[in-house]
Amino acid sequence: MSEIPPAQSPRKKWLLILLSFFVLSGIAYTLYWYLHSRHYEYSDDAYVTSNIVQLTPQVAGTAIAIAVNETDFVRAGDVLVTLDSSNTRVALQEAEAQLAQTVREVHTLYTANDSLTAKLAQHRAELDQARVDLENAKKDLLRRQPLVATGAVSQEDLQHAQTVLAAAQSHVAALVAAVNAALQQLSGNQVLTNGTSVHNHPRVLAAAARVKLAYLDVHRSEIVAPLDGYVGRRSVQLGQRVAIGVPMMTIIPLKQIWVEANYKEAQLRRIRLGQPVALTADIYGTKVDYHGRVAGIASGTGAAFALLPAQNATGNWIKVVQRVPVRIALDAREVAAHPLRAGMSMEATVDLTDMSGAMLPDASSPKQAVQTQVYSGTEHAADSLIDKIIRSNSNG
Repeated sequence: MSEIPPAQSPRKKWLLILLSFFVLSGIAYTLYWYLHSRHYEYSDDAYVTSNIVQLTPQVAGTAIAIAVNETDFVRAGDVLVTLDSSNTRVALQEAEAQLAQTVREVHTLYTANDSLTAKLAQHRAELDQARVDLENAKKDLLRRQPLVATGAVSQEDLQHAQTVLAAAQSHVAALVAAVNAALQQLSGNQVLTNGTSVHNHPRVLAAAARVKLAYLDVHRSEIVAPLDGYVGRRSVQLGQRVAIGVPMMTIIPLKQIWVEANYKEAQLRRIRLGQPVALTADIYGTKVDYHGRVAGIASGTGAAFALLPAQNATGNWIKVVQRVPVRIALDAREVAAHPLRAGMSMEATVDLTDMSGAMLPDASSPKQAVQTQVYSGTEHAADSLIDKIIRSNSNG
């Protein structure tokens, strides 16, 4: 008769169950990491970033009107702050008067050329006639001199012929001096006008530049929004005297935002430009998913651009894992549906499956230029004003 095996203790049974659980969990995690997790890089050190446009005056003045408050939405070209323009308008009137006077003075240079040319031609004609009269006086004197001895010509007639010759010589000398003076005056006047017209004369251009500067100063007393966005921090107050370049408020274009995710050095090994990124925002949680792409990787760590960078060449050195900012472009339609604010926290997961992209952008990489057209029309209006003043003071 065979022996009956002793019953296993409950403790040994539970140890085997627990061991099997950990083994299976390890295998499951290994499979999950190999098939899924190793193709993604996650970071919760990510924040919404946007251009923060500082609005600064180009002329000094006193704020007499403020059209917006913080959080207001503004469109490009909207007048946000108006400064007192009394002084700049007076300066513009003075510059306009100076330009008109300069145009009239320069215009006389061109009209003087014509009169000097006519005067020179007249003097030359008179000189030619005077030289003819001089030759006739010389011939007349030469005819009379031999006849004095025979008594055919009196001594008085001879003296008269000598007087006429002397007068003709003096007249020729005077006309030669007049021709030289007129020629010198005409040459000097032509130096001031050759190769130019009234419109592009240096004196007129200098006066026109002063008019344009004064005109721009008048119109710069109205500070306009350079782009669409929301008013951030507003520091200007009514009646405040503001100086050139002092920030008055900020405008944040929330439609032009991106995410800056800070990844550890080791996480950058397989991150490439163009890789897809899945994101969530703390404001919406996991209920709203954002989709973006890696648009750029910073050329340095955050510590390299810090105001007070770490001094690693010291005795008490402790290695700190550095993080590198990665710029992630968002889908504009998703941002419009679920707006974000600058500085909000995000969580970003980069899909590393496709590693065909570059680690750094090159010259052929697409670039997104940011520009505004709200200031371009003012200069054209100033040019029109200058042209009107020149035409009205130069007879066309």
